[in-house]
Amino acid sequence: MVSYLIFTLTIGGIYALLALSLNLVWGSAGMVNLGLAGFFGIGAYASALATGAGVPVLFGWAIAALAGVAVGLVVTFATLRLRDDYLAIVTLGIAEMVRLVALNERWLTKGADGISGIAAPFKTQLGVAGFNVFYLLLVSVVVAAVWFLLRRLDVSPYGRALKAIREDQELARFAGKPVLRFKFEAFALSAALAALAGALYAHYQSYISPDHVQPLITIYIFLALTAGGLGRPAGAVLGGYAVVLFLESTRFVAEFLPGLQPVQLAALREVLIGAALLLALHLRPQGILPETAPKAPQP
Repeated sequence: MVSYLIFTLTIGGIYALLALSLNLVWGSAGMVNLGLAGFFGIGAYASALATGAGVPVLFGWAIAALAGVAVGLVVTFATLRLRDDYLAIVTLGIAEMVRLVALNERWLTKGADGISGIAAPFKTQLGVAGFNVFYLLLVSVVVAAVWFLLRRLDVSPYGRALKAIREDQELARFAGKPVLRFKFEAFALSAALAALAGALYAHYQSYISPDHVQPLITIYIFLALTAGGLGRPAGAVLGGYAVVLFLESTRFVAEFLPGLQPVQLAALREVLIGAALLLALHLRPQGILPETAPKAPQP
């Protein structure tokens, strides 16, 4: 039971990191990115391939983040004139492209078989139980550090400029803000965080395949951020952990409904997740931790 709880909290931390990534680009800059799973996959495969070639794990994570930045800049450049629904559709298509490349380019990604045996730092020295505790602490530290940095960014003049662009980018441009530069930076940083989350996941599971780059990941993260509180880093973290805990807790539904088939149980889990989101939004329309307006600086 303890091992299962550690696993759940570790995956919850990875989802929280993804939610922080989405909150930066959507909650702060107003850019709807439905390609989150694609950047997650880019980071996972980049780190897996790099460490498989002999690169140390820490450098593999750095390579994953840089790969996310590079692809994020390309995507931003290609979608400069797109907004709202159009941007969402294009980013969703890019995520699907990443999944199809991972599925079909067997010479690089081993296709549907996936890449196994990905290096797990200190697993040999610590053993399985020690490694799980170590990785939970590692992911928790990363999430706390990213939350702190994004929280500081959120209340800084830079963060306020991002939110001005979110509300009305034409007015922000009229006020002298370099809107395009802010968009490039926000999307690139968000992509780097999503790619880092993918790298952390790959080295924790020691395996990555195209099945891990499904659009369902993006849906879960949107649910997490919406329920936790859009526009607030603390809401993103809370939502990420809450979604994973709820997802894992619904696995025990089978004990109370023994007559259902596995397919029916899987469908029931999705229904319960949707119902929980509707209930959360009904009770807290702005999320559990809604965004608060920053105080005006004192003269």
